Amino acid sequence: MSPDLPAPAAAEPPSRKTMRSWLLPHVQRSTARAVALVLTDTLLFAAITSAVVVVPSLWLKLLLGVLSGLVIGRLFIIGHDACHQSLTSRSRFNTIVGRAVFLPSLTPYSLWETGHNVIHHGYTNLRGTDFVWAPLSRDEYQALSPTARWRERVYRSGWAPGLYYGVEIWWKRLFFPSARYMPTRRAVFTRDSAAVLAFALLWIALLLSTARLTEQSPALLLVAGFVLPQLVWNSLIGFVVYVHHTHRDIAWHQSKAQWLAAQPFVTTTVHLRFRRWLGVDIGAALHHIMEHTAHHVDMRIPLYRLRHAQQLLEQRMPGRIVVQDFTWRWYFKTAKACKLYDFDRQQWTDFDGRPTATTSSTTVIGAAA
Repeated sequence: MSPDLPAPAAAEPPSRKTMRSWLLPHVQRSTARAVALVLTDTLLFAAITSAVVVVPSLWLKLLLGVLSGLVIGRLFIIGHDACHQSLTSRSRFNTIVGRAVFLPSLTPYSLWETGHNVIHHGYTNLRGTDFVWAPLSRDEYQALSPTARWRERVYRSGWAPGLYYGVEIWWKRLFFPSARYMPTRRAVFTRDSAAVLAFALLWIALLLSTARLTEQSPALLLVAGFVLPQLVWNSLIGFVVYVHHTHRDIAWHQSKAQWLAAQPFVTTTVHLRFRRWLGVDIGAALHHIMEHTAHHVDMRIPLYRLRHAQQLLEQRMPGRIVVQDFTWRWYFKTAKACKLYDFDRQQWTDFDGRPTATTSSTTVIGAAA
């Protein structure tokens, strides 16, 4: 098959090595472009945080708190690239920048690197290894305590992605994790968690001291300047990682052989497309994090080249990549359908074990279901 021609849907899918060869032109990294992105979002975060203090209106303070949480998400996405060593070609620079821009999201760099780069990317949607939004089987769900079953229902309701991320990912696996969730014990894990804690305490102290100096409500500044941004950020990242790998046409696998046979770097990932909102390109505003198939095929591709890389993959592999137009209707239908997973039949079920969808990861979804 010529590399310039699309792969027929019925043909044997190309290897990951072949797909990565297609994407080589998009692996080129630019330090100047990366620095511009870091400076832009860092200054934006600082400006919004300062404005929370300055503006007199309660509602403006709360609105700015929401915006702050979204900018924290943008900084995190830059750090995500740096952690993958895809932001620039300079490894040491990537590591320094990654640690710095991860601080507003309170993300310990080395722990994220281990959980995300090694486990999630190495074993995406493999049962028992990849832990991000991993669905339970009906037997696993039934074995939970009543409280744990209630918690799982809340997580899978579609209304609580931030709660899921904050508890199951950040609290359990990123912030001074116990040996149960991070059996490997490394000094750098503790140092990075301590750095995040110190940053959070400094942030809170500055807000409280500013409130005292400006005779404002300490509680209000703390909520608008710290608590609300963290809630928005957690909701954003919880939503993003959910829609990246949860879809009625996305399968989970219980054996490594089955997983490898399914071309997991393509078939376990959704490309979620957004309509423009008030003239804003949502995909670009999120630093193209939703062009996720190309990212899983080759983590070296920087965020500022992902859109073209994703387009190339979809042109070369028609019918093999799950592409979904976003609507809230689609999102909540997905949350309703994707509660538990029958790993033997490879199908999503509700909490009573009734099938809701049979996964078929070779379908391109052109519009919201």
